[in-house]
Amino acid sequence: MPRKRTLIPSLLEWTDRPLPVPPPVLPVIAERGGTQLRRPLPVAIIDTREQNPLSFRRFRRWFARIEERGLPLGDYSVAGMEHSCIVERKDLADLIQSFTTNRAIFIHRLRRMSELPHGLLVVTASLGEIKSEYPYRAANPNRITQSLLAVLAGLCLPFICTETHELAEEIVASYLYQTFLYDLLDRNGHGRYLADGDL
Repeated sequence: MPRKRTLIPSLLEWTDRPLPVPPPVLPVIAERGGTQLRRPLPVAIIDTREQNPLSFRRFRRWFARIEERGLPLGDYSVAGMEHSCIVERKDLADLIQSFTTNRAIFIHRLRRMSELPHGLLVVTASLGEIKSEYPYRAANPNRITQSLLAVLAGLCLPFICTETHELAEEIVASYLYQTFLYDLLDRNGHGRYLADGDL
């Protein structure tokens, strides 16, 4: 005898994706000889032209302050590193448009970023979304995916995909914080590592 299907599944049958854990108090801590180094906090910069900016409010303890001003390149940076540390962020619709309609302009921007010591492309969509059919768009998911891989292989410019806008906020905030910290350690003769025997 067939089982009757209920309209609302049992809570035990729900298969939600696991939720990310809360962010740490600080992304990383620098130590030498087991003692935490005193260091200034970075100043995060959000470009004023960013259409749907990431918010770093949850990460205010990670930064001395957060400024909104025009950047020469990209969407996010750190004060004093505007010409060496750039993060470009794209949501899926913008990524598709950038690799199709605005391809020449976008590739030129990515080439400039690849010449910097610290460049990162952050896509606020999962790889699965990028590789899936796009409703109401004629763009080919394979072309967009292969373009991303060409950026990685051809330009040696890394990219990260985040499933949500909120996760992108944490990833970008942490990247800016850590890039600033490694640069600060290096400039002050401490070397590019966080603790003895570390990276």
